Amino acid sequence: MGVQAQTDAKAKDILDRLSVKTKAYKSIKADFNYTLDNKADGINETQSGSIAIKGSKYLLKIAGQEIRSDGKAIWTYLKDAEEVQITEVDESNENNITPTKIFTMYEKGFRHEFIKDETVGSTVTSIVNIYPLDLDEKSYHTVSLYIDKTKLEITKIVILGKEGDVYTYKIKSFQPNAVIDDAEFVFNKSKYPGVEIVDLR
Repeated sequence: MGVQAQTDAKAKDILDRLSVKTKAYKSIKADFNYTLDNKADGINETQSGSIAIKGSKYLLKIAGQEIRSDGKAIWTYLKDAEEVQITEVDESNENNITPTKIFTMYEKGFRHEFIKDETVGSTVTSIVNIYPLDLDEKSYHTVSLYIDKTKLEITKIVILGKEGDVYTYKIKSFQPNAVIDDAEFVFNKSKYPGVEIVDLR
């Protein structure tokens, strides 16, 4: 077995075990820092965010936005504009990295490569790169997954865009099987008085 085949097999083993554990969760709550870096354009911005996932439902809060979905509709609340846009979930689009896929996106449509193990203190982190097979259809060329080897949890995701953008999601807290009310995934206009609703469905 060649070196490339060995690193691919090691990556697959890590990702398979990660997938089994992640799919066993009934729900996930996580807080994260999101950084956009583009040295050519002089951009370096960091924001904090949070995500709650339950099956096909999710609530993502980041950069003055709340994006929630009950699996059928998506409500995007823009705080500064005092507006909520309603769209349909497009299940046919496999190319989107949606909030519900962020912890399992590696399962299909990618080639995997084990890069190395990093040890910081008592924590060993496995770094696995995944590369989209349909590169022409994607706005990025590489995704680096940083995985806590003991807990089998993703601690960081780095997405390298084709235009030089680097998107980093660093997980600050990760809570599997959190109790989340389904009402959280539906926009309740009574809690947002005066908000304009734009239905784009």
